[in-house]
Amino acid sequence: MKIDNYISALLYRYQCVTVPGFGAFLTEIQSAKLDENTNTFFPPKKVISFNPHLKNNDGLLANHVSLQEKISYDEAVLAVQNEVANWKDQLQRRETLTLKNIGEISVNAELNWVFEPITSVNYLADAFGLSPVVTPSIQREVLKAQVEALEEKAPIVFTPERKKNYSFLKYAAAIVMTLGAGGVAYKYQYEQQFANDSLMVEKAVQHKVESKIQQATFFIENPLPSVTLNVSENAKKPYHIVAGSFRNAENATKIFNELKALGYEPISLEQNQFGLFPVLYGSYSSYTEAQTKMKEIQKSHNKEAWVLIKEL
Repeated sequence: MKIDNYISALLYRYQCVTVPGFGAFLTEIQSAKLDENTNTFFPPKKVISFNPHLKNNDGLLANHVSLQEKISYDEAVLAVQNEVANWKDQLQRRETLTLKNIGEISVNAELNWVFEPITSVNYLADAFGLSPVVTPSIQREVLKAQVEALEEKAPIVFTPERKKNYSFLKYAAAIVMTLGAGGVAYKYQYEQQFANDSLMVEKAVQHKVESKIQQATFFIENPLPSVTLNVSENAKKPYHIVAGSFRNAENATKIFNELKALGYEPISLEQNQFGLFPVLYGSYSSYTEAQTKMKEIQKSHNKEAWVLIKEL
Protein backbone atom coordinates (compact mmCIF):
# COMPACT_ATOMS: atom_id res chain seq x y z
CA MET A 1 0.00 0.00 0.00
CA LYS A 2 1.32 3.46 -0.96
CA ILE A 3 1.03 5.67 2.11
CA ASP A 4 2.82 8.77 0.79
CA ASN A 5 -0.50 10.11 -0.54
CA TYR A 6 -1.99 9.87 2.96
CA ILE A 7 1.06 11.63 4.46
CA SER A 8 0.71 14.41 1.88
CA ALA A 9 -2.98 14.88 2.74
CA LEU A 10 -2.24 15.15 6.48
CA LEU A 11 0.50 17.76 5.96
CA TYR A 12 -2.16 20.29 4.90
CA ARG A 13 -3.84 20.05 8.32
CA TYR A 14 -1.12 19.08 10.81
CA GLN A 15 2.30 20.43 11.69
CA CYS A 16 3.80 16.98 12.38
CA VAL A 17 3.00 13.66 10.67
CA THR A 18 4.84 10.69 12.19
CA VAL A 19 5.50 7.47 10.26
CA PRO A 20 5.92 4.80 12.98
CA GLY A 21 9.35 3.15 12.90
CA PHE A 22 10.65 5.51 10.19
CA GLY A 23 10.53 9.21 11.16
CA ALA A 24 8.38 12.35 11.16
CA PHE A 25 7.66 14.99 8.54
CA LEU A 26 7.46 18.49 10.05
CA THR A 27 6.13 21.72 8.56
CA GLU A 28 7.08 25.32 9.33
CA ILE A 29 5.34 28.41 7.95
CA GLN A 30 7.59 30.70 5.89
CA SER A 31 6.49 34.30 5.30
CA ALA A 32 6.12 35.86 1.86
CA LYS A 33 9.40 37.10 0.41
CA LEU A 34 10.88 39.07 -2.49
CA ASP A 35 13.74 37.90 -4.71
CA GLU A 36 15.41 41.18 -5.69
CA ASN A 37 17.54 39.51 -8.37
CA THR A 38 14.53 38.28 -10.36
CA ASN A 39 11.93 40.85 -9.11
CA THR A 40 9.69 37.95 -8.04
CA PHE A 41 7.24 37.97 -5.11
CA PHE A 42 6.73 34.53 -3.51
CA PRO A 43 3.60 33.84 -1.38
CA PRO A 44 3.82 32.39 2.16
CA LYS A 45 4.16 28.61 2.34
CA LYS A 46 4.84 25.60 4.55
CA VAL A 47 8.43 24.33 4.46
CA ILE A 48 8.76 20.56 4.98
CA SER A 49 11.58 18.95 6.99
CA PHE A 50 12.26 15.39 8.13
CA ASN A 51 13.31 14.10 11.57
CA PRO A 52 14.34 10.42 11.63
CA HIS A 53 14.38 10.32 15.45
CA LEU A 54 10.60 10.74 15.88
CA LYS A 55 9.44 7.16 15.32
CA ASN A 56 6.81 6.43 17.98
CA ASN A 57 3.29 5.76 16.77
CA ASP A 58 0.96 8.63 17.71
CA GLY A 59 -1.95 7.01 15.88
CA LEU A 60 -2.51 9.88 13.45
CA LEU A 61 -1.33 8.22 10.23
CA ALA A 62 -2.72 4.76 11.02
CA ASN A 63 -6.11 6.18 11.97
CA HIS A 64 -6.26 8.20 8.73
CA VAL A 65 -5.33 5.13 6.63
CA SER A 66 -7.97 3.11 8.48
CA LEU A 67 -10.70 5.65 7.64
CA GLN A 68 -9.67 6.08 4.01
CA GLU A 69 -9.19 2.39 3.22
CA LYS A 70 -12.18 1.32 5.39
CA ILE A 71 -10.11 -1.23 7.30
CA SER A 72 -9.49 -1.81 10.99
CA TYR A 73 -6.90 0.17 12.93
CA ASP A 74 -4.69 -2.91 13.44
CA GLU A 75 -4.77 -3.65 9.72
CA ALA A 76 -3.79 -0.05 8.99
CA VAL A 77 -0.85 -0.29 11.41
CA LEU A 78 0.32 -3.49 9.70
CA ALA A 79 0.04 -1.85 6.26
CA VAL A 80 2.16 1.10 7.40
CA GLN A 81 4.78 -1.27 8.86
CA ASN A 82 5.02 -3.17 5.56
CA GLU A 83 5.49 0.04 3.59
CA VAL A 84 8.15 1.27 6.04
CA ALA A 85 10.01 -2.04 5.64
CA ASN A 86 10.08 -1.51 1.86
CA TRP A 87 11.37 2.04 2.33
CA LYS A 88 14.19 0.95 4.64
CA ASP A 89 15.17 -1.89 2.30
CA GLN A 90 15.38 0.58 -0.58
CA LEU A 91 17.57 2.97 1.44
CA GLN A 92 19.85 0.14 2.57
CA ARG A 93 20.54 -0.57 -1.10
CA ARG A 94 21.67 3.09 -1.36
CA GLU A 95 18.74 3.91 -3.65
CA THR A 96 16.88 7.22 -3.58
CA LEU A 97 13.43 7.01 -2.00
CA THR A 98 10.92 9.23 -3.80
CA LEU A 99 7.75 10.19 -1.91
CA LYS A 100 5.11 11.74 -4.17
CA ASN A 101 4.42 15.45 -3.49
CA ILE A 102 6.71 15.30 -0.40
CA GLY A 103 10.34 14.94 -1.46
CA GLU A 104 13.26 12.54 -1.80
CA ILE A 105 15.38 10.73 0.80
CA SER A 106 18.87 9.53 -0.10
CA VAL A 107 21.89 8.11 1.75
CA ASN A 108 25.14 10.11 1.82
CA ALA A 109 28.73 8.90 2.20
CA GLU A 110 28.41 8.85 6.01
CA LEU A 111 25.34 6.56 5.69
CA ASN A 112 23.05 9.32 6.94
CA TRP A 113 19.63 9.99 5.45
CA VAL A 114 19.37 13.27 3.55
CA PHE A 115 15.89 14.68 2.85
CA GLU A 116 15.27 17.03 -0.08
CA PRO A 117 11.73 18.54 0.09
CA ILE A 118 9.64 19.24 -2.99
CA THR A 119 9.09 22.93 -3.77
CA SER A 120 6.24 22.73 -6.28
CA VAL A 121 3.55 21.97 -3.63
CA ASN A 122 2.47 24.55 -1.04
CA TYR A 123 0.90 22.89 2.02
CA LEU A 124 -0.27 26.21 3.52
CA ALA A 125 -4.05 26.21 3.05
CA ASP A 126 -4.28 29.97 3.66
CA ALA A 127 -2.12 30.56 0.56
CA PHE A 128 -4.25 28.36 -1.74
CA GLY A 129 -4.41 29.81 -5.27
CA LEU A 130 -1.48 32.20 -4.76
CA SER A 131 1.43 31.92 -7.17
CA PRO A 132 4.75 33.78 -7.61
CA VAL A 133 4.41 37.18 -9.26
CA VAL A 134 7.12 38.75 -11.44
CA THR A 135 7.09 42.55 -11.71
CA PRO A 136 9.33 44.75 -13.88
CA SER A 137 11.77 47.00 -12.07
CA ILE A 138 10.93 50.71 -11.86
CA GLN A 139 12.87 52.86 -14.35
CA ARG A 140 13.26 56.40 -13.01
CA GLU A 141 13.95 59.08 -15.68
CA VAL A 142 15.92 62.19 -14.86
CA LEU A 143 14.01 64.91 -16.71
CA LYS A 144 16.46 67.61 -15.74
CA ALA A 145 19.32 65.91 -17.57
CA GLN A 146 17.17 65.51 -20.68
CA VAL A 147 16.21 69.21 -20.68
CA GLU A 148 19.83 70.29 -20.29
CA ALA A 149 20.80 68.07 -23.20
CA LEU A 150 18.10 69.65 -25.39
CA GLU A 151 19.23 73.16 -24.45
CA GLU A 152 22.79 72.36 -25.50
CA LYS A 153 21.62 71.08 -28.88
CA ALA A 154 19.15 73.93 -29.63
CA PRO A 155 20.10 77.17 -27.79
CA ILE A 156 17.63 80.08 -27.97
CA VAL A 157 19.00 83.22 -29.70
CA PHE A 158 17.23 86.60 -29.60
CA THR A 159 17.87 88.97 -32.50
CA PRO A 160 18.23 92.73 -31.90
CA GLU A 161 14.96 93.39 -33.70
CA ARG A 162 13.02 91.09 -31.34
CA LYS A 163 14.61 92.74 -28.30
CA LYS A 164 13.60 96.16 -29.58
CA ASN A 165 10.05 95.21 -30.51
CA TYR A 166 9.33 93.40 -27.23
CA SER A 167 11.44 95.38 -24.75
CA PHE A 168 8.27 96.43 -22.89
CA LEU A 169 7.78 92.79 -21.81
CA LYS A 170 10.60 92.93 -19.28
CA TYR A 171 8.95 95.94 -17.58
CA ALA A 172 5.61 94.12 -17.46
CA ALA A 173 7.31 91.06 -15.99
CA ALA A 174 8.98 93.20 -13.30
CA ILE A 175 5.61 94.70 -12.33
CA VAL A 176 3.96 91.28 -12.14
CA MET A 177 6.79 89.90 -9.98
CA THR A 178 6.50 92.88 -7.59
CA LEU A 179 2.74 92.41 -7.22
CA GLY A 180 3.20 88.67 -6.73
CA ALA A 181 5.79 89.16 -3.99
CA GLY A 182 3.49 91.57 -2.18
CA GLY A 183 0.59 89.12 -2.38
CA VAL A 184 2.69 86.30 -1.03
CA ALA A 185 3.89 88.43 1.90
CA TYR A 186 0.33 89.48 2.76
CA LYS A 187 -0.90 85.88 2.55
CA TYR A 188 1.92 84.65 4.84
CA GLN A 189 1.18 87.36 7.42
CA TYR A 190 -2.57 86.56 7.34
CA GLU A 191 -2.00 82.80 7.80
CA GLN A 192 0.46 83.41 10.67
CA GLN A 193 -2.04 85.63 12.48
CA PHE A 194 -4.84 83.08 11.97
CA ALA A 195 -2.64 80.27 13.36
CA ASN A 196 -1.79 82.33 16.48
CA ASP A 197 -5.48 83.09 17.11
CA SER A 198 -6.42 79.42 16.71
CA LEU A 199 -3.71 78.37 19.15
CA MET A 200 -4.99 80.80 21.78
CA VAL A 201 -8.55 79.49 21.40
CA GLU A 202 -7.39 75.88 21.72
CA LYS A 203 -5.45 76.67 24.91
CA ALA A 204 -8.48 78.39 26.44
CA VAL A 205 -10.79 75.47 25.61
CA GLN A 206 -8.26 72.93 26.94
CA HIS A 207 -7.90 74.86 30.20
CA LYS A 208 -11.70 74.98 30.63
CA VAL A 209 -12.04 71.23 29.98
CA GLU A 210 -9.29 70.37 32.48
CA SER A 211 -10.95 72.49 35.17
CA LYS A 212 -14.29 70.73 34.55
CA ILE A 213 -12.62 67.32 34.83
CA GLN A 214 -10.98 68.25 38.13
CA GLN A 215 -14.35 69.39 39.55
CA ALA A 216 -16.25 66.27 38.35
CA THR A 217 -16.90 63.37 40.74
CA PHE A 218 -17.77 59.85 39.52
CA PHE A 219 -19.66 57.44 41.74
CA ILE A 220 -21.08 53.95 41.00
CA GLU A 221 -23.82 52.91 43.41
CA ASN A 222 -23.83 49.16 42.74
CA PRO A 223 -20.43 48.05 41.40
CA LEU A 224 -20.28 44.55 39.92
CA PRO A 225 -18.34 41.92 41.90
CA SER A 226 -14.90 40.96 40.59
CA VAL A 227 -14.68 37.82 38.47
CA THR A 228 -11.75 35.41 38.66
CA LEU A 229 -11.00 33.45 35.48
CA ASN A 230 -9.13 30.18 35.74
CA VAL A 231 -7.11 29.68 32.59
CA SER A 232 -5.44 26.35 32.03
CA GLU A 233 -1.71 26.61 31.40
CA ASN A 234 -1.78 23.59 29.08
CA ALA A 235 -4.19 25.48 26.78
CA LYS A 236 -1.31 27.81 26.02
CA LYS A 237 1.22 24.99 25.75
CA PRO A 238 0.29 22.75 22.80
CA TYR A 239 3.77 21.18 22.45
CA HIS A 240 4.39 18.14 24.68
CA ILE A 241 7.33 15.75 25.09
CA VAL A 242 6.02 12.18 25.32
CA ALA A 243 7.82 9.71 27.56
CA GLY A 244 5.60 6.80 26.51
CA SER A 245 2.05 5.48 26.08
CA PHE A 246 0.96 2.41 28.06
CA ARG A 247 -1.90 -0.06 27.87
CA ASN A 248 -1.77 -0.59 31.63
CA ALA A 249 -2.56 2.37 33.88
CA GLU A 250 -0.25 0.97 36.59
CA ASN A 251 2.74 1.10 34.23
CA ALA A 252 1.89 4.69 33.35
CA THR A 253 1.76 5.58 37.07
CA LYS A 254 5.10 3.84 37.65
CA ILE A 255 6.83 5.87 34.88
CA PHE A 256 5.16 9.04 36.18
CA ASN A 257 6.63 8.51 39.65
CA GLU A 258 10.09 7.67 38.24
CA LEU A 259 10.16 10.91 36.20
CA LYS A 260 9.03 12.92 39.21
CA ALA A 261 11.81 11.37 41.31
CA LEU A 262 14.34 12.40 38.62
CA GLY A 263 13.31 16.05 38.94
CA TYR A 264 10.99 16.35 35.96
CA GLU A 265 7.49 17.79 36.11
CA PRO A 266 5.62 14.94 34.40
CA ILE A 267 2.00 14.99 33.26
CA SER A 268 -0.22 11.91 33.18
CA LEU A 269 -3.05 12.07 30.63
CA GLU A 270 -6.32 10.19 30.62
CA GLN A 271 -6.86 7.14 28.43
CA ASN A 272 -7.01 8.21 24.76
CA GLN A 273 -9.14 6.87 21.90
CA PHE A 274 -6.62 4.09 21.26
CA GLY A 275 -6.85 2.76 24.81
CA LEU A 276 -3.42 4.08 25.85
CA PHE A 277 -2.34 6.12 28.90
CA PRO A 278 0.24 8.75 27.74
CA VAL A 279 2.86 10.13 30.15
CA LEU A 280 4.56 13.45 29.32
CA TYR A 281 7.86 14.93 30.43
CA GLY A 282 6.24 18.35 30.25
CA SER A 283 4.41 20.88 28.03
CA TYR A 284 5.79 23.96 26.28
CA SER A 285 4.39 27.04 24.55
CA SER A 286 6.67 26.96 21.46
CA TYR A 287 7.87 24.20 19.18
CA THR A 288 11.48 25.44 19.35
CA GLU A 289 11.52 25.16 23.15
CA ALA A 290 9.99 21.66 23.03
CA GLN A 291 12.47 20.54 20.34
CA THR A 292 15.45 21.77 22.40
CA LYS A 293 14.20 20.04 25.56
CA MET A 294 13.50 16.82 23.63
CA LYS A 295 17.12 16.67 22.38
CA GLU A 296 18.39 17.09 25.96
CA ILE A 297 16.11 14.27 27.15
CA GLN A 298 17.18 12.00 24.28
CA LYS A 299 20.84 12.47 25.20
CA SER A 300 20.46 12.07 28.96
CA HIS A 301 17.45 9.84 29.64
CA ASN A 302 15.28 8.48 26.80
CA LYS A 303 16.27 8.18 23.13
CA GLU A 304 12.66 7.42 22.16
CA ALA A 305 11.21 10.72 23.50
CA TRP A 306 9.23 12.65 20.90
CA VAL A 307 7.14 15.83 20.50
CA LEU A 308 3.32 15.68 20.47
CA ILE A 309 1.50 18.71 19.04
CA LYS A 310 -1.97 18.87 20.55
CA GLU A 311 -4.10 21.25 22.59
CA LEU A 312 -5.09 19.48 25.79
